[in-house]
Amino acid sequence: MNRYKIAAVNGDGIGHEIVPVGLQVLNTVADRFGFQLEVTHFPWGAGYYREHGDFMPADGLDTLRQFDAIYFGAVGLPDVDDTLPAMLYTFKVRTNFQQYVNYRPVKLLAGIEGPLRNKTGQDIDFVVIRENNEGEFVQNGKIVHGDSPYGVATDTSVFTRFGIERIAHYSFQLARRRRKHVTNVTKSNTLIHSLAYWDRVIGEVAAQYPDVTYRKMYVDAASANFVLRPEIFDVVLTTNMIGDILSDLGGAIMGSLGYGPSGNINPERTFPSMFEPIHGSAPDIAGKGIANPIGQIWSGALMLEHLGETEAAGAVLSAINAVTAQGLRTADMGGTATTQQVGEAICAELRNHAVHRSHAHVSA
Repeated sequence: MNRYKIAAVNGDGIGHEIVPVGLQVLNTVADRFGFQLEVTHFPWGAGYYREHGDFMPADGLDTLRQFDAIYFGAVGLPDVDDTLPAMLYTFKVRTNFQQYVNYRPVKLLAGIEGPLRNKTGQDIDFVVIRENNEGEFVQNGKIVHGDSPYGVATDTSVFTRFGIERIAHYSFQLARRRRKHVTNVTKSNTLIHSLAYWDRVIGEVAAQYPDVTYRKMYVDAASANFVLRPEIFDVVLTTNMIGDILSDLGGAIMGSLGYGPSGNINPERTFPSMFEPIHGSAPDIAGKGIANPIGQIWSGALMLEHLGETEAAGAVLSAINAVTAQGLRTADMGGTATTQQVGEAICAELRNHAVHRSHAHVSA
């Protein structure tokens, strides 16, 4: 029997509700497919910061390094400086563990009426690959004389050939397993040094994949086309900040950010990868039992696929689609189902039916 060591970090807010439901689904599918998840829980996040002055202990990364994967909710609370969660937890893990791929599928689930009229699941079915370690979010800058009339603030983006090449190769190799189309979303007509270099290096990599169609699109045009023509996209390759924004737009055209999954992936597996929904900790609805758990559950399916349990991963996505097709909706989609009810319905589908429909990849 395969065994996987999973670090579970609920984080804050609704993380304490959706991570346990996600683990319930993961344990159900593990029982069905004959593998075991050894889960260790860590109480890290903004709540931990209020008591200890940091989002994780000093040896937190050393602790996480011992696991096969990290299953993460979300961090952030209203009374904790909102510049800290990324710096002290999310970016810290992503950078130190070389999770340079941020993998965010955008797919309209069965039975969901998204905000785009006349667009179906065949039209909305692509993946945003966001470079996750460099670019605009390296936090390379400073504020000088901030309280004076001549205060200055800077943030300098960092793009390296090494970083661009590795995310580009990942994207083209992914496209080969999908519909063989990569769109580089950029803004090199105004960021004439950093993103012109990004485009140049991606173009060089594209030449090594003649079987994959490649095009460049400026982010303003891409934003419009996400809404008007989502069917033209397959693999969307973009920078850290652009990808952060576009993938939320992707969640919106799926009907709710609550549906959006993601993986922070170290493809070489030299470090554990981390899987989390795209939304935040939503403290305004925390404790009410109404949070949509599907983004968290789908993130668990991505984790299973990364671990090599592809059939189980496909079964989870099939079960999600079966439940959404039945009309079960949480409050974000105008429904009355609770977080737990959605999780239990997906578990029931896994136990009774989904194993027979489990051949589609969660990322395809």
